[in-house]
Amino acid sequence: MNWLGYGVLAIIGVFVIVTIIRAGFFTQKKTEYPPLADEAVDEARVLESLAQAIQIPTVSYPEHERVNWDEFARFRDFLTTRYPLITKNLEREIVCEASVIYRWKGTNPALEPIAMLSHQDVVPVTPGTEDDWEQPAFSGYNDGEFLWGRGSLDMKNHLICVMEAVEALLAEGFVPERDVYLCFGHDEEVVASDDAGAKSIAELLRSRGIHLDSVLDEGGAWLKASVPHVLDGWLAGIGISEKGYADFEIALSAKGGHSSAPPNHSALGELALAIQDVEKHQFKTKLFPFLPQLLESVGRVSSYPARLLLCNTRLIKALIRAVMKRIPMAACMVRTTTAATMAMGSPACNVLPQRASAIFNFRMLPGTTIADVEKHLHKVIRNKNAEIRFVKGKEASPFSPTDSRAFQTIARLCEQMNDKSIIAPYLVMGGTDACFYEIICENVNRFSPFEITAALMGCTHATNERIPVATVAKGVVFFKRYLREMAGKA
Repeated sequence: MNWLGYGVLAIIGVFVIVTIIRAGFFTQKKTEYPPLADEAVDEARVLESLAQAIQIPTVSYPEHERVNWDEFARFRDFLTTRYPLITKNLEREIVCEASVIYRWKGTNPALEPIAMLSHQDVVPVTPGTEDDWEQPAFSGYNDGEFLWGRGSLDMKNHLICVMEAVEALLAEGFVPERDVYLCFGHDEEVVASDDAGAKSIAELLRSRGIHLDSVLDEGGAWLKASVPHVLDGWLAGIGISEKGYADFEIALSAKGGHSSAPPNHSALGELALAIQDVEKHQFKTKLFPFLPQLLESVGRVSSYPARLLLCNTRLIKALIRAVMKRIPMAACMVRTTTAATMAMGSPACNVLPQRASAIFNFRMLPGTTIADVEKHLHKVIRNKNAEIRFVKGKEASPFSPTDSRAFQTIARLCEQMNDKSIIAPYLVMGGTDACFYEIICENVNRFSPFEITAALMGCTHATNERIPVATVAKGVVFFKRYLREMAGKA
């Protein structure tokens, strides 16, 4: 072996030794905080409040005529009756049919307000699956382990715990120093709606000259992170941005006619080729700073050999991208995703389609715009006769800072309330109402303070949605502490 070979081996050896030493010191940095004061929470009342909220089917649809607006009115009446102190002390305003703003007036008008977001609406139960539920979807049934029903995880749990926290603070005589807005949209589940309730609320606040200090909405949670002999913790992911959303229709036209004398490719066949073009040309991967930070946070509480790898995430970014893009659940964190979701062709089995169309759904990384997606489609589809039409969408959110008072308060409360918390910022894969508030706030965070497993997370929008009974009251405790910290006390 020549001197070059020995040099390479020496470099590799030094790298391995340094990595082993680095991994030995690569542990979670725990901050010693003073103990938190106990918070009085009536757990039975909170669970009953959530059960009653679930029993009101506030289902939203893209088509306004399909919405049962009486159920939203019933839900508002329920909040009025269930929370008498809020009804008495907070101003309430109804916006855009059924969205609600509560204003809790602070003592110092010079301070910027904070906002707590939730949405009242839930997704429908898929027709024909009603009997697949172990407990009826709108029963709010409490079996002692879980509370069942649509909205138990998304997100009447969050809304009810915010209301319970404010009601409890009012009963205790707490007076905020800055204004607190509780903003509850009615159609968050209708993605990228032009007339979304949350959008109307944000635009109304902006028209009144209101700029928010911070916003807290749904997003991350305490997610159980457990791998035998490697990791035992709760990943507290705080969403600091969310991906964009865009639906595009791709259509191709051809001469129709009887299917007994077909061409080589019907319009549907040509469309299939176009779909292949799009699927074969995925967007490039990109590693934002939050991801190495997230992986390193996990690495600090992992055992060997995981720690050896995760302590060097910044040095192996190319490898991380290469691995993640091959795993669908991970690829969505490093690229703009492409999904063919709907298709339409001929109205009959024996008729050639005169026009065939498909819908693609894109979830864009920050930095990729709707215009970029359209340009990409024109580039990769070889058939230049294809019609490409933007249907609806919203741009990706900017990243909120992690050194803000709001983010740091959430992170600290997570550590104080669960000593196995692994705090990490992350990118929300879906959408929330929070994106609409970016016109009046730079500190937009997304976190729901509930401890759940990945399996339960998968029940969101699905059959048997349910929340562990033991975690519900913890949400009230978190929100009480958050409000004290963020709104201040006169």
